[in-house]
Amino acid sequence: MTPGFRGVYSVLVTPFTETGHLDLAALERVVDFSVVAGAHGLVTPVVVSEFFTLSDAERRAVVETAVAATAGRVPVVAGVSAPSIHGAAVFAEHAADAGADAVIAVPPYVKRATWTETVGYFEAIADAGGGLPVFVQNADGPSGTPLSPGQLLELADRIEAVSWIKEESSLSSQTISAVLSRPGTGVLGIMGGKGARYALDEYQRGICGTMPGCEFTDLHVALWDALESGDHDRAGRIYRLVLPLVEMEDQYGGAAFCKEVLRMRGVLTSTFVREPGSLSLDRLAVDLLARHLNAAEEPLTRSGYPSH
Repeated sequence: MTPGFRGVYSVLVTPFTETGHLDLAALERVVDFSVVAGAHGLVTPVVVSEFFTLSDAERRAVVETAVAATAGRVPVVAGVSAPSIHGAAVFAEHAADAGADAVIAVPPYVKRATWTETVGYFEAIADAGGGLPVFVQNADGPSGTPLSPGQLLELADRIEAVSWIKEESSLSSQTISAVLSRPGTGVLGIMGGKGARYALDEYQRGICGTMPGCEFTDLHVALWDALESGDHDRAGRIYRLVLPLVEMEDQYGGAAFCKEVLRMRGVLTSTFVREPGSLSLDRLAVDLLARHLNAAEEPLTRSGYPSH
């Protein structure tokens, strides 16, 4: 297995000013927070990063800033999803030039691709990325097109660079087991998604990591460390702290929720989310969030950042 591609790979938010402009200085703070909080790797720009609201130039700037701010401390996985084969290849080539360590993409979205087109899409990403490892993000709609275990295995067997999977389809646990139970494939590892909602089940099925939002990286790292050490009692206790937070993230929209937590923890000053999706938490939601964060204070404050 490729060294370093294991653990908590935190998905970065994309900070904006209160007037909606890209804030790269704030992105640098998000990178530092995530690394200090213990992330084993960083991922951007993807769904929680609001990649679909970014211009091509902004997407390039986000990747370049994340790589520069990380400064080799942990791997950076660059999101290269696009509606077209050409667009994804352009982003993959840029990711390689910018110094990313891997790329990640969902299959083409907006207009659904045929299976032949999906294979061509990932072949183009692999070729343009110049050998960078490729994660297939297997997710449900609206942005994802879920692939079957057989299709995931075929991609990995046909395309050498396509060796990693982020699995967050509706049948994630069963898909993980189905893929990893087949010997001699091109799959080197599978990471879970959906905010580590199913981390306990996924871990026992063989995941090599998880890709949640970055807002409580330290809590996810504490959970991962407990699992890796075999301390299942502690893992269960931490998981029970994670779950209500993940439920709130799902209810109030990923980016809006993540940015509110990062504001409460002193990382961001602006929680601006570009439309569509500019949901904000009301006072009752913020109060409930504070109570959940307070309950998780012990593992959260180990990073040196306040819990809220």
